[in-house]
Amino acid sequence: MRKIVKILSIDGGGIRGIIPAIVLTEIERITNKPIAKLFDLIAGTSTGGMLGLALTKPDQDGKPYYSAQELISLYEVEGTTIFSNSVWYRIPAIGNLTEEKYKVQGLEHVLNEYLGETMLSEAMTNLLVSSYEIERRIPFFFKSVRAKEFVDYDFPMKIVARATSAAPTYFKPLKLHTQGLQEYYALVDGSVFANNPAMCAFVEAKSMFPDAEDFLMVSLGTGDVNFVQTYQDDKGWGLIQWAEPLLDIIVHGSDLSVNYQMSQLLTNTDGFKRYYRFQPKLSERHAEIDNTSKTNIRMLKLAAEAMIRERQKDLNALCKALTEQS
Repeated sequence: MRKIVKILSIDGGGIRGIIPAIVLTEIERITNKPIAKLFDLIAGTSTGGMLGLALTKPDQDGKPYYSAQELISLYEVEGTTIFSNSVWYRIPAIGNLTEEKYKVQGLEHVLNEYLGETMLSEAMTNLLVSSYEIERRIPFFFKSVRAKEFVDYDFPMKIVARATSAAPTYFKPLKLHTQGLQEYYALVDGSVFANNPAMCAFVEAKSMFPDAEDFLMVSLGTGDVNFVQTYQDDKGWGLIQWAEPLLDIIVHGSDLSVNYQMSQLLTNTDGFKRYYRFQPKLSERHAEIDNTSKTNIRMLKLAAEAMIRERQKDLNALCKALTEQS
């Protein structure tokens, strides 16, 4: 049987990470195998990085500590803790405009609760988690394969998750102190350059597995929100008006670009589908990455479940391919 390297890529998206968590739950249900045993490399950005880390955390017996199903509660139960702030921070004129929207204590509490003292080197499969170094203006990747080789590069999973989820304007950057030549790294959310890390994952897999005969990529989005921008409305905008929508446009455009690149690089061959992208449509009212209301989470779950029903044939074919190559 030819060697097919299986890659899982999970987008960033805050509370909308419940969508890929639900898709992964369905994959585990169909295959009856944990995600960590199905993929040779898992890549994630922000909430996707958090999922990747949690899904590859081992228990004392060397089995996955969490199932994908259990991680749905990360969003249902812990969302309000992650995105929690004081009354002082809820005053826009004082909080959001001059400092980060949220304090980090809630996020760090949840990461400690879920990931504890587990090290990156302990990941049950290869991990690639994206972040961005703001002082040197360079992408920064946490790689489990490197953590196993260099002790100075081996960080606690909770610290890796903190770095990849330090979304600008939402949480303050992480100052990551090291024992190596570099005294520290100043890190923010990897979504500033790779909200969809599929291309990063593919390049990493090509490097890690030079003798691979083929690749199977599964890319999970956190919802495609089509914000309406019209020429008539936008033609007179200046810096203030463009500030918020511009970020959405850049991230959305980047996601679509990566999807296009991967669909062209991994075309179907001899009836074998090499690239799967699961990305439900969302309305603007469910776009916020920090909307932890019960109503919003319910709608996100419904969107994920509807997509699963619509793509059940694809999911069954994917799971068959994953188990045949496991």
